[in-house]
Amino acid sequence: MMGPLDRKGRAWPALCAAMLTLCLAGCAAPGAGETAMQRQTTWGPVLGSDDDASTGTWSWKGVPYAQAPVGDLRWRAPRDPKPWSTPRSARAFAPACVQTQRLYGPGLNNRYDETVGSSLGRTVGDEDCLYLNIWTPASRPAAPRPVIVFVHGGSNITGYTADPVYDGAALARHEDAVVVTVNYRLGIFGFLDAKALKTGQREDDSGNFALLDIVKALEFVAANAPAFGGDPQRVTLMGQSAGAVNVYALLSSPMLVARDRPLFQRLAALSGGLSTAATLPPGGIPAVLPAAVWAARGEALVHESLVAAREAVDATQAAQWEAGAGPGRTAVWLRSQPANALLQVVLTRLAARGMAASNPIPDGWVLAQDPIAAVRAGRYLRMPVLAGHTRDETKLFPQLFALSPALGGTSGRLLDDGAVFSLAARYDPEAPPQTTLAQWIPPAYLPVDTPGTGFDARARQLDALWFSAIRDDMLDALRMRQDAVWAYEFEWDRLPPPLDRIFGAAHTFDLPFVFGNFGPSLYARFMVTRANAPGRLALSDAMMRSLGAFARRGDPNDEGPGKAWPAWPSRRVFDADLQRTAIRVR
Repeated sequence: MMGPLDRKGRAWPALCAAMLTLCLAGCAAPGAGETAMQRQTTWGPVLGSDDDASTGTWSWKGVPYAQAPVGDLRWRAPRDPKPWSTPRSARAFAPACVQTQRLYGPGLNNRYDETVGSSLGRTVGDEDCLYLNIWTPASRPAAPRPVIVFVHGGSNITGYTADPVYDGAALARHEDAVVVTVNYRLGIFGFLDAKALKTGQREDDSGNFALLDIVKALEFVAANAPAFGGDPQRVTLMGQSAGAVNVYALLSSPMLVARDRPLFQRLAALSGGLSTAATLPPGGIPAVLPAAVWAARGEALVHESLVAAREAVDATQAAQWEAGAGPGRTAVWLRSQPANALLQVVLTRLAARGMAASNPIPDGWVLAQDPIAAVRAGRYLRMPVLAGHTRDETKLFPQLFALSPALGGTSGRLLDDGAVFSLAARYDPEAPPQTTLAQWIPPAYLPVDTPGTGFDARARQLDALWFSAIRDDMLDALRMRQDAVWAYEFEWDRLPPPLDRIFGAAHTFDLPFVFGNFGPSLYARFMVTRANAPGRLALSDAMMRSLGAFARRGDPNDEGPGKAWPAWPSRRVFDADLQRTAIRVR
Protein backbone atom coordinates (compact mmCIF):
# COMPACT_ATOMS: atom_id res chain seq x y z
CA MET A 1 0.00 0.00 0.00
CA MET A 2 1.27 3.46 -0.86
CA GLY A 3 2.05 5.67 2.14
CA PRO A 4 1.26 9.37 2.58
CA LEU A 5 2.10 11.68 -0.31
CA ASP A 6 3.99 14.97 -0.37
CA ARG A 7 2.66 18.04 -2.23
CA LYS A 8 3.98 16.69 -5.54
CA GLY A 9 2.32 13.31 -5.10
CA ARG A 10 5.41 11.33 -4.14
CA ALA A 11 5.27 8.59 -1.52
CA TRP A 12 7.28 9.63 1.54
CA PRO A 13 8.62 6.16 2.44
CA ALA A 14 9.84 5.58 -1.12
CA LEU A 15 11.31 9.07 -1.30
CA CYS A 16 13.14 8.68 2.01
CA ALA A 17 14.43 5.25 1.02
CA ALA A 18 15.78 6.66 -2.25
CA MET A 19 17.55 9.52 -0.48
CA LEU A 20 19.03 7.11 2.07
CA THR A 21 20.32 4.93 -0.74
CA LEU A 22 21.98 7.94 -2.35
CA CYS A 23 23.62 8.98 0.89
CA LEU A 24 24.88 5.49 1.66
CA ALA A 25 26.25 5.13 -1.85
CA GLY A 26 28.23 8.33 -1.44
CA CYS A 27 29.19 8.17 2.22
CA ALA A 28 29.70 4.52 3.07
CA ALA A 29 33.00 2.73 2.54
CA PRO A 30 33.27 1.15 -0.91
CA GLY A 31 31.71 -2.27 -0.99
CA ALA A 32 31.86 -5.25 -3.31
CA GLY A 33 31.41 -4.17 -6.90
CA GLU A 34 31.88 -0.50 -6.11
CA THR A 35 35.17 1.31 -6.55
CA ALA A 36 36.24 4.08 -4.21
CA MET A 37 35.40 6.70 -6.83
CA GLN A 38 31.96 5.39 -7.77
CA ARG A 39 28.91 7.38 -6.76
CA GLN A 40 25.27 6.56 -7.37
CA THR A 41 23.32 9.44 -8.87
CA THR A 42 19.59 9.62 -9.45
CA TRP A 43 20.10 8.40 -13.02
CA GLY A 44 22.95 5.93 -12.62
CA PRO A 45 26.45 5.30 -11.23
CA VAL A 46 29.43 7.47 -12.19
CA LEU A 47 33.16 6.81 -11.79
CA GLY A 48 35.34 9.79 -10.91
CA SER A 49 39.06 10.51 -10.48
CA ASP A 50 41.15 10.28 -7.34
CA ASP A 51 43.35 13.38 -7.61
CA ASP A 52 44.41 13.33 -3.96
CA ALA A 53 48.11 13.12 -4.78
CA SER A 54 48.08 16.15 -7.09
CA THR A 55 45.28 18.42 -5.85
CA GLY A 56 43.94 16.90 -2.63
CA THR A 57 40.56 16.38 -4.27
CA TRP A 58 38.26 13.89 -5.92
CA SER A 59 36.45 14.88 -9.09
CA TRP A 60 33.63 13.76 -11.35
CA LYS A 61 33.63 15.50 -14.73
CA GLY A 62 31.15 15.28 -17.57
CA VAL A 63 28.21 14.10 -15.44
CA PRO A 64 24.97 14.39 -17.46
CA TYR A 65 22.16 16.35 -15.87
CA ALA A 66 19.85 16.35 -18.92
CA GLN A 67 19.40 14.66 -22.24
CA ALA A 68 21.22 16.05 -25.26
CA PRO A 69 19.10 18.97 -26.55
CA VAL A 70 19.23 17.78 -30.15
CA GLY A 71 16.68 16.86 -32.80
CA ASP A 72 13.20 17.40 -31.43
CA LEU A 73 14.69 18.54 -28.08
CA ARG A 74 16.50 21.51 -29.63
CA TRP A 75 14.85 24.69 -28.31
CA ARG A 76 12.90 22.87 -25.63
CA ALA A 77 13.21 22.84 -21.87
CA PRO A 78 15.82 20.25 -20.82
CA ARG A 79 14.61 16.71 -20.18
CA ASP A 80 15.85 14.32 -17.49
CA PRO A 81 18.74 12.08 -18.55
CA LYS A 82 17.91 8.57 -19.62
CA PRO A 83 18.90 6.23 -16.76
CA TRP A 84 21.92 3.96 -17.06
CA SER A 85 23.02 0.99 -14.94
CA THR A 86 26.62 0.32 -15.98
CA PRO A 87 29.04 2.68 -14.18
CA ARG A 88 29.72 5.65 -16.42
CA SER A 89 33.17 7.21 -16.66
CA ALA A 90 33.18 10.78 -15.32
CA ARG A 91 36.88 11.54 -15.68
CA ALA A 92 36.94 14.10 -18.51
CA PHE A 93 35.13 17.32 -19.29
CA ALA A 94 32.21 17.01 -21.68
CA PRO A 95 32.26 19.16 -24.82
CA ALA A 96 31.56 22.85 -24.57
CA CYS A 97 28.15 23.92 -25.77
CA VAL A 98 28.18 24.75 -29.46
CA GLN A 99 29.31 28.32 -30.17
CA THR A 100 31.24 30.56 -32.52
CA GLN A 101 34.80 30.61 -31.23
CA ARG A 102 35.86 33.82 -29.53
CA LEU A 103 38.79 34.76 -27.35
CA TYR A 104 37.07 33.22 -24.30
CA GLY A 105 35.99 29.98 -25.97
CA PRO A 106 37.35 26.42 -25.94
CA GLY A 107 39.30 26.22 -29.20
CA LEU A 108 39.22 22.97 -31.15
CA ASN A 109 40.17 20.69 -28.26
CA ASN A 110 37.81 21.83 -25.48
CA ARG A 111 40.70 23.28 -23.51
CA TYR A 112 42.95 26.32 -23.40
CA ASP A 113 45.61 25.73 -26.04
CA GLU A 114 47.01 27.27 -29.21
CA THR A 115 43.80 26.53 -31.14
CA VAL A 116 41.91 29.15 -29.15
CA GLY A 117 43.59 31.76 -31.33
CA SER A 118 43.63 29.81 -34.60
CA SER A 119 39.91 28.92 -34.55
CA LEU A 120 38.43 32.39 -34.00
CA GLY A 121 35.16 32.71 -35.92
CA ARG A 122 34.76 28.95 -36.40
CA THR A 123 32.04 26.78 -34.91
CA VAL A 124 33.31 24.79 -31.93
CA GLY A 125 31.70 22.66 -29.23
CA ASP A 126 28.70 20.37 -29.48
CA GLU A 127 24.95 20.56 -28.93
CA ASP A 128 25.27 17.47 -26.69
CA CYS A 129 26.69 19.52 -23.83
CA LEU A 130 24.38 19.46 -20.79
CA TYR A 131 26.87 18.12 -18.28
CA LEU A 132 28.31 19.32 -14.99
CA ASN A 133 31.53 18.78 -13.05
CA ILE A 134 32.00 18.12 -9.33
CA TRP A 135 35.02 18.51 -7.05
CA THR A 136 35.23 17.56 -3.37
CA PRO A 137 38.09 17.34 -0.87
CA ALA A 138 39.67 13.89 -0.95
CA SER A 139 38.09 12.73 2.29
CA ARG A 140 34.74 11.69 3.64
CA PRO A 141 33.12 14.67 5.37
CA ALA A 142 32.37 14.63 9.06
CA ALA A 143 29.24 16.63 8.17
CA PRO A 144 27.69 17.59 4.84
CA ARG A 145 29.72 20.24 3.05
CA PRO A 146 28.38 23.47 1.55
CA VAL A 147 27.93 23.37 -2.22
CA ILE A 148 29.04 26.12 -4.63
CA VAL A 149 27.48 25.90 -8.10
CA PHE A 150 29.25 28.12 -10.64
CA VAL A 151 27.79 29.51 -13.88
CA HIS A 152 30.47 30.78 -16.27
CA GLY A 153 30.37 34.03 -18.21
CA GLY A 154 30.95 34.81 -21.88
CA SER A 155 28.17 37.22 -22.92
CA ASN A 156 25.82 34.21 -23.08
CA ILE A 157 27.37 33.35 -26.44
CA THR A 158 30.69 31.76 -25.50
CA GLY A 159 32.51 30.00 -22.65
CA TYR A 160 33.15 26.50 -21.33
CA THR A 161 33.56 24.77 -17.98
CA ALA A 162 36.90 23.23 -19.03
CA ASP A 163 38.46 26.71 -18.92
CA PRO A 164 41.34 26.16 -16.45
CA VAL A 165 40.36 29.23 -14.43
CA TYR A 166 37.11 27.44 -13.46
CA ASP A 167 38.76 24.26 -12.18
CA GLY A 168 37.13 23.70 -8.81
CA ALA A 169 39.86 21.68 -7.07
CA ALA A 170 41.69 24.48 -5.24
CA LEU A 171 38.49 26.12 -3.99
CA ALA A 172 36.97 22.79 -2.89
CA ARG A 173 40.09 21.85 -0.94
CA HIS A 174 40.70 25.32 0.50
CA GLU A 175 37.15 25.79 1.77
CA ASP A 176 36.13 22.17 2.44
CA ALA A 177 33.28 22.55 -0.02
CA VAL A 178 31.69 20.75 -2.94
CA VAL A 179 32.25 22.81 -6.10
CA VAL A 180 30.11 22.29 -9.20
CA THR A 181 30.50 23.94 -12.62
CA VAL A 182 27.73 23.82 -15.20
CA ASN A 183 27.55 23.83 -18.99
CA TYR A 184 24.47 25.52 -20.42
CA ARG A 185 23.24 26.30 -23.93
CA LEU A 186 24.63 29.44 -25.51
CA GLY A 187 23.68 32.01 -28.15
CA ILE A 188 20.67 31.21 -30.30
CA PHE A 189 20.51 27.71 -28.79
CA GLY A 190 20.23 29.14 -25.26
CA PHE A 191 17.96 32.11 -25.94
CA LEU A 192 15.53 32.20 -28.85
CA ASP A 193 12.05 33.65 -29.18
CA ALA A 194 10.61 32.45 -32.50
CA LYS A 195 6.87 32.14 -33.04
CA ALA A 196 7.28 28.92 -35.03
CA LEU A 197 8.62 27.21 -31.88
CA LYS A 198 5.68 28.08 -29.63
CA THR A 199 3.89 25.05 -28.16
CA GLY A 200 1.70 26.44 -25.40
CA GLN A 201 4.12 25.17 -22.74
CA ARG A 202 5.33 28.08 -20.62
CA GLU A 203 8.88 26.86 -20.21
CA ASP A 204 9.38 25.95 -23.87
CA ASP A 205 7.73 29.15 -25.04
CA SER A 206 9.85 31.36 -22.79
CA GLY A 207 12.84 31.05 -25.11
CA ASN A 208 15.07 30.99 -22.00
CA PHE A 209 16.57 27.55 -22.59
CA ALA A 210 19.88 28.47 -20.95
CA LEU A 211 18.13 29.50 -17.73
CA LEU A 212 16.11 26.29 -17.78
CA ASP A 213 19.37 24.34 -18.19
CA ILE A 214 20.78 25.96 -15.07
CA VAL A 215 17.57 25.13 -13.18
CA LYS A 216 17.82 21.51 -14.33
CA ALA A 217 21.43 21.40 -13.11
CA LEU A 218 20.32 22.78 -9.74
CA GLU A 219 17.66 20.07 -9.55
CA PHE A 220 20.41 17.51 -10.10
CA VAL A 221 22.45 19.10 -7.29
CA ALA A 222 19.46 19.14 -4.93
CA ALA A 223 18.83 15.42 -5.53
CA ASN A 224 22.43 14.24 -5.62
CA ALA A 225 24.48 16.50 -3.33
CA PRO A 226 24.41 13.92 -0.49
CA ALA A 227 26.05 11.30 -2.72
CA PHE A 228 29.07 13.61 -3.05
CA GLY A 229 29.15 14.73 0.59
CA GLY A 230 27.26 17.97 -0.06
CA ASP A 231 24.46 19.70 1.81
CA PRO A 232 21.46 20.44 -0.46
CA GLN A 233 20.27 22.99 2.11
CA ARG A 234 23.45 25.09 1.72
CA VAL A 235 23.77 25.63 -2.01
CA THR A 236 25.39 28.85 -3.21
CA LEU A 237 24.56 29.72 -6.80
CA MET A 238 27.45 31.78 -8.16
CA GLY A 239 27.80 33.36 -11.59
CA GLN A 240 30.20 35.79 -13.20
CA SER A 241 29.47 38.32 -15.97
CA ALA A 242 26.73 36.72 -18.12
CA GLY A 243 26.64 34.04 -15.44
CA ALA A 244 25.81 36.76 -12.91
CA VAL A 245 23.01 38.00 -15.17
CA ASN A 246 21.65 34.46 -15.28
CA VAL A 247 21.77 33.79 -11.55
CA TYR A 248 20.04 37.11 -10.83
CA ALA A 249 17.42 36.03 -13.36
CA LEU A 250 16.76 32.90 -11.31
CA LEU A 251 16.69 34.86 -8.05
CA SER A 252 13.73 36.86 -9.39
CA SER A 253 12.18 34.16 -11.61
CA PRO A 254 8.39 33.86 -11.09
CA MET A 255 8.74 30.18 -11.98
CA LEU A 256 11.14 29.56 -9.09
CA VAL A 257 9.30 31.86 -6.69
CA ALA A 258 6.23 29.66 -7.24
CA ARG A 259 8.09 26.51 -6.14
CA ASP A 260 7.59 24.94 -2.73
CA ARG A 261 11.29 24.90 -1.88
CA PRO A 262 14.25 26.87 -3.23
CA LEU A 263 16.94 25.09 -5.20
CA PHE A 264 19.64 27.36 -3.73
CA GLN A 265 19.98 29.27 -0.46
CA ARG A 266 22.68 31.88 -1.19
CA LEU A 267 23.55 33.85 -4.31
CA ALA A 268 26.92 35.25 -5.42
CA ALA A 269 26.88 37.47 -8.52
CA LEU A 270 30.22 38.75 -9.78
CA SER A 271 30.29 41.60 -12.31
CA GLY A 272 26.67 41.55 -13.38
CA GLY A 273 23.16 42.88 -12.93
CA LEU A 274 19.67 42.57 -14.35
CA SER A 275 18.23 45.99 -15.11
CA THR A 276 15.89 47.22 -17.79
CA ALA A 277 16.49 50.68 -19.21
CA ALA A 278 13.67 51.99 -17.00
CA THR A 279 15.75 51.98 -13.81
CA LEU A 280 19.15 53.00 -15.18
CA PRO A 281 20.61 56.48 -15.63
CA PRO A 282 20.42 58.05 -19.10
CA GLY A 283 22.73 56.17 -21.42
CA GLY A 284 22.84 53.16 -19.09
CA ILE A 285 23.41 49.74 -20.65
CA PRO A 286 20.57 47.38 -19.64
CA ALA A 287 20.89 43.63 -19.24
CA VAL A 288 17.18 43.10 -19.98
CA LEU A 289 15.85 44.26 -23.34
CA PRO A 290 12.13 44.34 -24.23
CA ALA A 291 10.59 41.05 -25.33
CA ALA A 292 9.81 42.61 -28.71
CA VAL A 293 13.53 42.92 -29.42
CA TRP A 294 14.02 39.19 -28.97
CA ALA A 295 10.91 38.35 -31.01
CA ALA A 296 12.30 40.44 -33.87
CA ARG A 297 15.63 38.69 -33.61
CA GLY A 298 13.91 35.30 -33.65
CA GLU A 299 12.04 36.12 -36.84
CA ALA A 300 15.22 37.51 -38.38
CA LEU A 301 17.02 34.24 -37.64
CA VAL A 302 14.24 32.23 -39.30
CA HIS A 303 14.08 34.43 -42.40
CA GLU A 304 17.84 34.87 -42.84
CA SER A 305 18.34 31.11 -42.39
CA LEU A 306 15.81 30.43 -45.14
CA VAL A 307 17.63 32.84 -47.42
CA ALA A 308 21.04 31.37 -46.58
CA ALA A 309 19.70 27.86 -47.32
CA ARG A 310 18.26 29.14 -50.65
CA GLU A 311 14.73 28.33 -49.63
CA ALA A 312 13.95 31.99 -50.35
CA VAL A 313 15.62 34.81 -52.24
CA ASP A 314 15.00 37.54 -49.69
CA ALA A 315 13.32 38.26 -46.35
CA THR A 316 9.95 38.97 -48.00
CA GLN A 317 9.89 35.62 -49.73
CA ALA A 318 11.15 33.94 -46.53
CA ALA A 319 8.19 35.41 -44.62
CA GLN A 320 5.88 34.04 -47.31
CA TRP A 321 7.57 30.61 -47.03
CA GLU A 322 7.05 30.62 -43.25
CA ALA A 323 3.41 31.67 -43.58
CA GLY A 324 2.73 28.92 -46.10
CA ALA A 325 4.58 26.25 -44.15
CA GLY A 326 2.95 27.08 -40.84
CA PRO A 327 4.58 26.81 -37.41
CA GLY A 328 4.88 23.02 -37.39
CA ARG A 329 6.77 22.66 -40.65
CA THR A 330 8.89 25.73 -39.93
CA ALA A 331 9.90 24.32 -36.54
CA VAL A 332 10.82 20.97 -38.10
CA TRP A 333 12.90 22.76 -40.74
CA LEU A 334 14.72 24.87 -38.13
CA ARG A 335 15.52 21.83 -36.01
CA SER A 336 16.91 20.04 -39.07
CA GLN A 337 19.48 22.75 -39.80
CA PRO A 338 23.09 22.06 -38.79
CA ALA A 339 24.26 24.11 -35.84
CA ASN A 340 27.13 25.48 -37.90
CA ALA A 341 24.76 26.76 -40.59
CA LEU A 342 22.65 28.61 -38.04
CA LEU A 343 25.68 30.10 -36.29
CA GLN A 344 27.04 31.27 -39.63
CA VAL A 345 23.76 33.08 -40.21
CA VAL A 346 24.24 34.88 -36.91
CA LEU A 347 27.86 35.69 -37.73
CA THR A 348 27.42 36.81 -41.33
CA ARG A 349 23.87 38.16 -41.42
CA LEU A 350 22.42 38.98 -37.98
CA ALA A 351 25.59 40.60 -36.63
CA ALA A 352 25.43 43.22 -39.40
CA ARG A 353 21.88 44.02 -38.23
CA GLY A 354 22.90 44.34 -34.58
CA MET A 355 21.13 41.07 -33.70
CA ALA A 356 24.00 38.81 -32.63
CA ALA A 357 23.65 39.26 -28.85
CA SER A 358 22.01 36.83 -26.44
CA ASN A 359 20.54 37.44 -23.03
CA PRO A 360 17.55 36.41 -20.90
CA ILE A 361 14.15 37.13 -22.44
CA PRO A 362 11.54 38.82 -20.18
CA ASP A 363 8.74 36.33 -20.85
CA GLY A 364 7.11 36.91 -17.44
CA TRP A 365 7.45 33.29 -16.22
CA VAL A 366 11.03 32.08 -16.42
CA LEU A 367 12.25 35.68 -16.29
CA ALA A 368 10.27 38.49 -14.70
CA GLN A 369 9.29 41.23 -17.12
CA ASP A 370 11.11 43.73 -14.91
CA PRO A 371 13.37 41.93 -12.39
CA ILE A 372 14.26 45.09 -10.46
CA ALA A 373 10.57 45.92 -10.01
CA ALA A 374 9.97 42.33 -8.88
CA VAL A 375 12.70 42.58 -6.25
CA ARG A 376 11.46 45.96 -5.03
CA ALA A 377 7.98 44.43 -4.65
CA GLY A 378 9.34 41.44 -2.74
CA ARG A 379 8.61 38.97 -5.54
CA TYR A 380 11.94 37.17 -5.44
CA LEU A 381 13.75 34.44 -3.49
CA ARG A 382 14.92 36.15 -0.34
CA MET A 383 18.40 34.94 0.63
CA PRO A 384 21.89 36.28 1.40
CA VAL A 385 23.50 37.94 -1.64
CA LEU A 386 27.17 38.65 -2.30
CA ALA A 387 28.11 40.83 -5.30
CA GLY A 388 31.51 41.43 -6.84
CA HIS A 389 32.86 44.25 -9.02
CA THR A 390 36.32 44.97 -10.39
CA ARG A 391 37.59 48.52 -10.35
CA ASP A 392 38.49 48.48 -14.04
CA GLU A 393 35.73 46.24 -15.45
CA THR A 394 35.56 47.97 -18.82
CA LYS A 395 39.27 47.93 -19.59
CA LEU A 396 38.50 44.50 -21.01
CA PHE A 397 35.98 46.10 -23.40
CA PRO A 398 37.44 49.45 -24.58
CA GLN A 399 36.05 48.75 -28.06
CA LEU A 400 32.77 49.97 -26.57
CA PHE A 401 34.09 53.51 -26.23
CA ALA A 402 32.71 53.71 -29.79
CA LEU A 403 29.14 53.45 -28.47
CA SER A 404 28.83 57.16 -27.86
CA PRO A 405 30.66 60.43 -28.54
CA ALA A 406 30.43 60.97 -24.78
CA LEU A 407 32.73 57.97 -24.35
CA GLY A 408 35.14 59.05 -27.07
CA GLY A 409 33.23 57.81 -30.10
CA THR A 410 35.91 55.39 -31.32
CA SER A 411 37.26 52.04 -30.17
CA GLY A 412 39.82 52.15 -27.38
CA ARG A 413 41.62 48.98 -28.57
CA LEU A 414 43.99 48.71 -31.52
CA LEU A 415 44.64 44.95 -31.31
CA ASP A 416 42.07 42.44 -32.55
CA ASP A 417 41.36 39.20 -30.69
CA GLY A 418 43.86 37.21 -32.72
CA ALA A 419 46.65 39.64 -31.90
CA VAL A 420 45.69 39.70 -28.22
CA PHE A 421 45.77 35.91 -28.04
CA SER A 422 49.10 35.70 -29.84
CA LEU A 423 50.71 38.15 -27.46
CA ALA A 424 49.10 36.67 -24.34
CA ALA A 425 50.10 33.10 -25.24
CA ARG A 426 53.82 33.87 -25.59
CA TYR A 427 54.30 36.76 -23.18
CA ASP A 428 57.18 36.52 -20.70
CA PRO A 429 56.15 38.45 -17.59
CA GLU A 430 59.66 38.18 -16.11
CA ALA A 431 61.33 39.88 -19.08
CA PRO A 432 61.39 43.59 -19.87
CA PRO A 433 58.12 44.84 -21.42
CA GLN A 434 57.47 43.32 -24.84
CA THR A 435 54.66 45.71 -25.72
CA THR A 436 53.79 49.39 -25.32
CA LEU A 437 50.72 51.44 -24.51
CA ALA A 438 50.79 52.83 -28.06
CA GLN A 439 50.47 49.31 -29.51
CA TRP A 440 47.20 48.81 -27.64
CA ILE A 441 45.56 52.21 -27.15
CA PRO A 442 44.69 54.77 -29.87
CA PRO A 443 46.35 58.20 -29.62
CA ALA A 444 43.03 59.86 -28.79
CA TYR A 445 43.08 58.10 -25.39
CA LEU A 446 46.71 58.82 -24.55
CA PRO A 447 48.18 59.68 -22.15
CA VAL A 448 46.04 57.17 -20.28
CA ASP A 449 45.67 59.42 -17.24
CA THR A 450 44.51 62.54 -19.12
CA PRO A 451 41.58 63.94 -17.12
CA GLY A 452 38.22 63.46 -18.83
CA THR A 453 39.47 62.03 -22.13
CA GLY A 454 42.26 59.58 -21.32
CA PHE A 455 41.92 55.79 -21.38
CA ASP A 456 41.40 55.60 -17.61
CA ALA A 457 38.70 58.27 -17.61
CA ARG A 458 36.80 56.74 -20.53
CA ALA A 459 36.89 53.33 -18.86
CA ARG A 460 35.43 54.83 -15.68
CA GLN A 461 32.73 56.60 -17.67
CA LEU A 462 31.74 53.37 -19.43
CA ASP A 463 31.69 51.48 -16.14
CA ALA A 464 29.39 54.09 -14.60
CA LEU A 465 26.89 53.41 -17.40
CA TRP A 466 27.29 49.65 -17.31
CA PHE A 467 28.70 47.44 -14.57
CA SER A 468 28.45 49.89 -11.68
CA ALA A 469 24.99 50.99 -12.80
CA ILE A 470 23.46 47.50 -13.00
CA ARG A 471 25.17 46.43 -9.78
CA ASP A 472 23.91 49.42 -7.83
CA ASP A 473 20.40 49.06 -9.24
CA MET A 474 20.08 45.45 -8.10
CA LEU A 475 21.77 45.83 -4.72
CA ASP A 476 19.78 48.95 -3.86
CA ALA A 477 16.58 47.07 -4.69
CA LEU A 478 17.64 44.11 -2.54
CA ARG A 479 18.55 46.35 0.41
CA MET A 480 15.01 47.70 0.38
CA ARG A 481 13.90 44.17 1.32
CA GLN A 482 16.73 42.58 3.30
CA ASP A 483 19.88 43.33 5.26
CA ALA A 484 21.96 40.37 4.06
CA VAL A 485 23.56 42.05 1.02
CA TRP A 486 27.34 42.39 0.70
CA ALA A 487 29.64 43.62 -2.06
CA TYR A 488 33.33 43.61 -2.82
CA GLU A 489 35.53 45.76 -5.01
CA PHE A 490 38.55 44.03 -6.58
CA GLU A 491 41.43 46.47 -7.06
CA TRP A 492 44.54 44.29 -7.49
CA ASP A 493 46.57 45.56 -10.45
CA ARG A 494 50.14 44.40 -9.83
CA LEU A 495 50.62 43.31 -13.44
CA PRO A 496 53.96 43.96 -15.14
CA PRO A 497 53.98 47.31 -16.97
CA PRO A 498 52.49 48.46 -19.27
CA LEU A 499 49.81 45.79 -18.75
CA ASP A 500 48.99 47.32 -15.38
CA ARG A 501 47.67 50.38 -17.24
CA ILE A 502 46.15 48.48 -20.19
CA PHE A 503 44.13 46.10 -18.00
CA GLY A 504 44.53 47.04 -14.34
CA ALA A 505 41.85 45.31 -12.26
CA ALA A 506 39.84 44.34 -15.34
CA HIS A 507 36.68 42.31 -15.81
CA THR A 508 37.30 38.60 -15.01
CA PHE A 509 40.66 39.31 -13.36
CA ASP A 510 39.21 38.48 -9.94
CA LEU A 511 38.29 34.93 -11.01
CA PRO A 512 41.75 33.37 -10.62
CA PHE A 513 41.75 34.71 -7.05
CA VAL A 514 38.27 33.37 -6.30
CA PHE A 515 39.15 29.90 -7.64
CA GLY A 516 42.79 29.88 -6.53
CA ASN A 517 43.95 29.12 -10.08
CA PHE A 518 46.99 30.91 -11.54
CA GLY A 519 48.11 28.24 -13.98
CA PRO A 520 47.91 28.40 -17.78
CA SER A 521 44.94 30.44 -19.00
CA LEU A 522 44.24 33.33 -21.33
CA TYR A 523 45.64 36.16 -19.20
CA ALA A 524 47.91 34.21 -16.84
CA ARG A 525 51.11 35.37 -18.58
CA PHE A 526 49.93 38.96 -18.25
CA MET A 527 49.15 38.63 -14.53
CA VAL A 528 51.48 36.16 -12.85
CA THR A 529 55.02 37.05 -11.84
CA ARG A 530 57.42 35.79 -9.20
CA ALA A 531 57.53 39.26 -7.67
CA ASN A 532 53.77 39.54 -7.14
CA ALA A 533 53.35 35.96 -5.88
CA PRO A 534 53.38 36.64 -2.09
CA GLY A 535 50.72 39.33 -2.19
CA ARG A 536 48.74 37.67 -4.97
CA LEU A 537 48.51 34.30 -3.20
CA ALA A 538 47.66 35.95 0.13
CA LEU A 539 44.85 37.88 -1.55
CA SER A 540 43.51 34.73 -3.20
CA ASP A 541 43.55 33.01 0.18
CA ALA A 542 41.50 35.85 1.69
CA MET A 543 38.97 35.90 -1.16
CA MET A 544 38.45 32.14 -1.03
CA ARG A 545 37.98 32.33 2.75
CA SER A 546 35.32 34.99 2.35
CA LEU A 547 33.46 32.99 -0.30
CA GLY A 548 33.75 29.86 1.87
CA ALA A 549 32.32 31.70 4.88
CA PHE A 550 29.44 32.92 2.73
CA ALA A 551 28.76 29.40 1.45
CA ARG A 552 28.83 27.94 4.97
CA ARG A 553 26.95 30.57 6.94
CA GLY A 554 25.39 33.00 4.47
CA ASP A 555 27.75 35.76 5.67
CA PRO A 556 31.14 36.52 4.03
CA ASN A 557 32.72 37.83 7.22
CA ASP A 558 35.55 35.51 8.23
CA GLU A 559 38.24 35.43 10.87
CA GLY A 560 41.02 36.53 8.54
CA PRO A 561 42.74 39.92 8.24
CA GLY A 562 40.80 43.03 7.41
CA LYS A 563 38.01 44.91 9.06
CA ALA A 564 34.50 43.55 9.45
CA TRP A 565 32.50 43.48 6.25
CA PRO A 566 29.43 45.72 6.61
CA ALA A 567 26.41 45.33 4.37
CA TRP A 568 25.85 47.25 1.14
CA PRO A 569 26.34 50.10 0.29
CA SER A 570 29.66 49.57 2.06
CA ARG A 571 32.14 47.39 0.18
CA ARG A 572 35.15 45.33 1.11
CA VAL A 573 38.10 46.28 -1.09
CA PHE A 574 40.29 43.31 -2.03
CA ASP A 575 43.80 44.46 -2.89
CA ALA A 576 47.41 43.55 -2.19
CA ASP A 577 50.88 44.94 -2.77
CA LEU A 578 53.71 42.68 -3.84
CA GLN A 579 54.09 41.15 -0.39
CA ARG A 580 50.81 41.26 1.52
CA THR A 581 47.11 41.97 1.36
CA ALA A 582 45.69 45.49 1.59
CA ILE A 583 42.07 44.71 2.49
CA ARG A 584 39.89 47.55 3.68
CA VAL A 585 36.30 48.76 3.82
CA ARG A 586 34.93 51.54 1.66
